[in-house]
Amino acid sequence: MTRTKLLLILLLFTYPLAAQSYDSNLDKLIDEAIRVSPKLKMLRVKQSVSESRIPQVSNLPDPTLTFGAMNLPVNSFKFTQEPMTSKIIGLSQAVPFPGKLSAAEKAQAKDVEINQQEIDDAANEIINEVQKNYYDLRFYREAIRIAKKSKNLLDKIAEVVRTKYAVSKASQQNLIQIEVEITKINDKIEELKSMENSALTALNSLLLKEPASPIETDSIPGIHNYAIDFNGLVKTAEENRPFLKGILLAKEKSKLTEALSEYEFYPNFNFSIQYSQRDKIAATNAPLNDFLSFVVGLNIPLDYGGKKSSKVEEARLMQQLYADQYNLALQTLYKNFGASLARLNEFKEREKLIEDGLLPQAVQSLNAALANYQVGEIDFINVLDAQNKVYEIETNLYKIRTNFFKEISQLEFLTGKRINKEQF
Repeated sequence: MTRTKLLLILLLFTYPLAAQSYDSNLDKLIDEAIRVSPKLKMLRVKQSVSESRIPQVSNLPDPTLTFGAMNLPVNSFKFTQEPMTSKIIGLSQAVPFPGKLSAAEKAQAKDVEINQQEIDDAANEIINEVQKNYYDLRFYREAIRIAKKSKNLLDKIAEVVRTKYAVSKASQQNLIQIEVEITKINDKIEELKSMENSALTALNSLLLKEPASPIETDSIPGIHNYAIDFNGLVKTAEENRPFLKGILLAKEKSKLTEALSEYEFYPNFNFSIQYSQRDKIAATNAPLNDFLSFVVGLNIPLDYGGKKSSKVEEARLMQQLYADQYNLALQTLYKNFGASLARLNEFKEREKLIEDGLLPQAVQSLNAALANYQVGEIDFINVLDAQNKVYEIETNLYKIRTNFFKEISQLEFLTGKRINKEQF
């Protein structure tokens, strides 16, 4: 009977480690998170606000209508006493120097493009958060599965120990030890369930759903060969990262702002037309001609205290600021890309070592320990030690795979482009 149970235990320790297909649930979660995101909705409204500001700066101000009386005698307040007295109506229109409104429109329109990059970068950030939380959720469920499998093994070993104890071939200490191990693995399962719930809550918060809303996850795939190089990452980031594109657009806006500031040195105009109507003079009953006046006014653009030239200087300094900010962002990306590539290579090599070496060796060691324990060649503690090593190694294998995909997710965020995981 004991020999049969040990055979069942040996059969239990066969681990299918073949790589699995790409997760089929993740894209749906990403689409949903982007669709419901309050942050993206807020940024889209912000973009609409920027669009609404364009006509505010690119059109002429409203004309001014004037009317009144001129040269009205104060002794009688009559329009028929003096020939200089008239009733007037006028219309004036302020007109900026030619090209100024167009320059203002171009500068303001850049804000709409910058807002779009903010939206795209926020969407990439949401994708990164969804993926990382999903990968954590998937790992905790896999870890629970491994822990339960380990518990099932311990339960079967406990049956063997009880059988041997009944015939005085195992000590009471062995019984206590196996029960302690079962209690420890049960405690670990509860801890993992708590972590699973936390990851589920975090993921559901991104979907605006109840914390306990169910989310399906696939199994964790293995790591395959992949081709990612440093220069390719830098080029992809320069072409696709919304944050970098936003900095370049901000620099372009500063150039347009500089061009707009140059118009401060040119005069603005004011065109006026005025009609003066005069009544007959009562004393002579002589009719008087009406008057029509045209006036062109312009401001004198004196640069008092450098207030106009300082606007130009500010725009030039902003261009330098954005250029330095862009270089700083690239410098940070170089550092992150180098570290990420090193970690990806580490994860792949560690997976290979575990998959091809450590795990098969640990399983073989456990099987040998179980067989030797049956015939009384080794102490029971060796069986527990071998079992714990198998559990730790297999859990670590899936942790490495999870960290690999989380690192890929971070690279996707930094480059601004999704990476096809089927190539890994």
